Amino acid sequence: MLVLLADDVPPLTPDADQARRWAQEELSHPLYATAKPTLADRVAQAVSDFFASLFTSAPTGAWAWWVGVVAAVVVVLAIVAAFFIWGRPRAALRTGRATGDLFGEAEGRTAAQLRRAADAAVARGAWDEAVILRFRALARGLDEREVVTTGPGATAHSFARAAGRRIPSAATALESAAAAFDDVRYLRRPGSSALYQRVLDAETATAAPSLAGATA
Repeated sequence: MLVLLADDVPPLTPDADQARRWAQEELSHPLYATAKPTLADRVAQAVSDFFASLFTSAPTGAWAWWVGVVAAVVVVLAIVAAFFIWGRPRAALRTGRATGDLFGEAEGRTAAQLRRAADAAVARGAWDEAVILRFRALARGLDEREVVTTGPGATAHSFARAAGRRIPSAATALESAAAAFDDVRYLRRPGSSALYQRVLDAETATAAPSLAGATA
């Protein structure tokens, strides 16, 4: 049998020095160090307390004037941020539409750029290129105006049908222009001023105010 003598039993109530040493040893544990707030935590709390004080206290005198200025600046910054985040989605969408697939090929030019390229082809007498570019300009222009969205996989005739549903008065001209594009692009029919004029006629027929969008 093990017998403990009185001198071997640790004291149940430590003296002041012993208690202080135990407390220092406990607080030196890494667990307490990780629980301390960081500098970022203290800064965030200070900012939060400041803005909370703007609405919970009742400042007077010069302090009240500064509080009003700070509050006004905060409101203006919030409005500006909201404008840039939510106030321009349609502009961003239209910018994105100027790139991407167009009748099976990657095309990043805008309608205006495609028209200029078609005019340059006409000046060189390159009617094949002119017909193709002008029809692409027609499609890209209606896409930019949100009349018809020419997504990946859209064909010339699917585009013409979708656009014709949005602008019924131009349906016939659009189908004729799509046929001219297909003849030159896929059937290797030589381009001509007559085929180019069919695309121009469709472009003129669709020169109307923007309508609700459709997808080709």
